[in-house]
Amino acid sequence: MTSVPLTREVSDLDRRIVVALQQDGRASWTSIAEFAGASVSTVTRRGQQLLAEGVVSVGIVPTLGSEGHVETFFVRINCTPGSQLSVAQALIGSPYVRFVTLVTGKFDVFAEVVIPGDSATYAHVLTDLQAIPGVERWRSDLVVHTYKVSFDWGRQLYDSHAEAASDPKSYMPAPNTCDPTHFDDADRAIVAELRYNGRASFQSIADALDMNESSVRRRYERMRSAGCLTTVTMVPASALGMSAETLLMLRVEPSRIASVAQTLAQHVSVRFLAAALEENSLYCEIILPSTETLHDFLTGTIAHLKGVRGWSAAMELVFMKRGFIETPWWRAQVASAGGLDT
Repeated sequence: MTSVPLTREVSDLDRRIVVALQQDGRASWTSIAEFAGASVSTVTRRGQQLLAEGVVSVGIVPTLGSEGHVETFFVRINCTPGSQLSVAQALIGSPYVRFVTLVTGKFDVFAEVVIPGDSATYAHVLTDLQAIPGVERWRSDLVVHTYKVSFDWGRQLYDSHAEAASDPKSYMPAPNTCDPTHFDDADRAIVAELRYNGRASFQSIADALDMNESSVRRRYERMRSAGCLTTVTMVPASALGMSAETLLMLRVEPSRIASVAQTLAQHVSVRFLAAALEENSLYCEIILPSTETLHDFLTGTIAHLKGVRGWSAAMELVFMKRGFIETPWWRAQVASAGGLDT
């Protein structure tokens, strides 16, 4: 289950298009062509084909916490033998689950659960999810601070675009200044249209909602400028020729958590980084070209960070949901390995 079935070979031009979309999911084909070094007509045709085939997917969702206070839990699950897929599918269907992946190692499934409201809500949601048939053991860790969430890890393929960031604003989450008063019913309807088609034209959205195109555009730009929207660009790492998607649980000296996190966050290969309440842990998702480059990163970078006491790790076999959006390829990926009836 490590290779995504593609209908054709992914060329270097395709990869450049995908990397450009990772950096700006709604970028014009003209600007993407400038990055890719090809004609606008060629890039438009190839890019639209990549989107149609599901090799890359662009969605837009409300920024986490923009509609009220939430708490996030990172969940590690052991399943009864043979139930991993059914458990993962049940998690995908929950509106509270932002991320789901099958993994190797001591656990079978990793998930991120985002819960609005107070502690009574936490207990209700987590208890319901723990009751999914096939869940044998469930471990929830409260996320106390998120240092990084990014979708542009593919730019490490091109040296001139993969230098470590020097300005923390370029890789640390901005303070969330968005709140529920920034949305009305029309705004929510626009975001709903963009959830699974983040590149939908303003005119097509206006037609679907019986609104004026200029009004849709104005509302979108207002929400984006206020930080109320997150663009989720997803692509299987294998489509970019990368095979080492790894989740690390780093054990860090309490006084060093912030400094270790700030150093790691600068690396393009680090897609997600957050501190958990338990065991002075940092959860870190790393996407690298190969197990060799993963070894180099572990021994040459992480092992030398002051305060890191050790880590445990799990390789991602296939991720099924990210940013609250189900990935469009995972069912075909699993079915090609004989793991799913379609």
